[in-house]
Amino acid sequence: MLILHTPDSLLHDPEKYVRRGETVPHPEQARRYHVLLGAARDAGHVPELAGDHGLDPILAVHTPGHVEFFRTAWSRRDEWPTRSDEIFTGHFARPHMHRRPEGFLGLVGYHTADTSTPIRAGTWQAIYGSAQVAISGADAALRDRRAYALCRPPGHHAYADSAGGFCFFNNAAIAARRLQAKTGGKVAILDIDVHHGNGTQGIFYQDPDVLTVSIHGDPTNYFPYYTGYADETGEGAGAGFNLNLPLQHGLGDGTFVATVKHAVERIRDHRPAALVVALGLDASEHDPIGALRVTTAGFVATARAIAKAGLPTVLVQEGGYLSEVLPANLAGFLDAFDAVA
Repeated sequence: MLILHTPDSLLHDPEKYVRRGETVPHPEQARRYHVLLGAARDAGHVPELAGDHGLDPILAVHTPGHVEFFRTAWSRRDEWPTRSDEIFTGHFARPHMHRRPEGFLGLVGYHTADTSTPIRAGTWQAIYGSAQVAISGADAALRDRRAYALCRPPGHHAYADSAGGFCFFNNAAIAARRLQAKTGGKVAILDIDVHHGNGTQGIFYQDPDVLTVSIHGDPTNYFPYYTGYADETGEGAGAGFNLNLPLQHGLGDGTFVATVKHAVERIRDHRPAALVVALGLDASEHDPIGALRVTTAGFVATARAIAKAGLPTVLVQEGGYLSEVLPANLAGFLDAFDAVA
């Protein structure tokens, strides 16, 4: 399988964030890029640098204001009251306070939803590069039937105008829009990250041409808390084209794989021209912030089930944090997908 990547992923390397009231080391570290790329390469897959497709495919998903904010944010750091290696705020816009301000202090809280997406000197290059990997992966999937986009930072928690949950640009959504533009047909997104793909849901919630399916840990008391419930099925023209499949915490391979197979049947019914898999590996039993207990064998079975859909597919990297089994989980998934596809 072709592996698309960019070393620009290393330019955003956050140190800490506030999690459940405590300042902790940031799990979305730049080292993930080396671990994931090394695992794919060692398994015999072919790495290739992503091309540069410009801003237009990103602007097909994100608002101009959101893109421009992150493009220029570090150059405006003199407007921030404290000098540090990171810019992040404790003030965030809510639905009741929705006006976009002009001042930099307010803009940081308007375009970020939490403390997990700090802005650093290399953040723009990293998130722009990660989006280019997703676009290149989509193009490669149409050419070669399958591709793995090693997107880092990840993307599925980013809305059209808001970053959050380690995510700045929504790489899976950008890939889906690219596939729509290239094929002129319908697209499906299957998100198997342990956290609900809330940004992806929000972007496509009224779109009947993009079926979004998310399999994730029950959000009742788990990030992202406010979305990911089974009764969220789409709105307006998109009613019926959003499927959430929340799982009880602690469940392992059997339920997870069975749920994936159910999701694949729904995707077949949609008859998409192509598929985006938001490939979170944080459902792993060893993931430091996961809530499910999926084994490497479970990821292998999951890959086989998805590959049997027989669609041009781009695998877009989402979560999956540093643990001793992360390389084996990725390699097992890619190998199994290749074996079927």
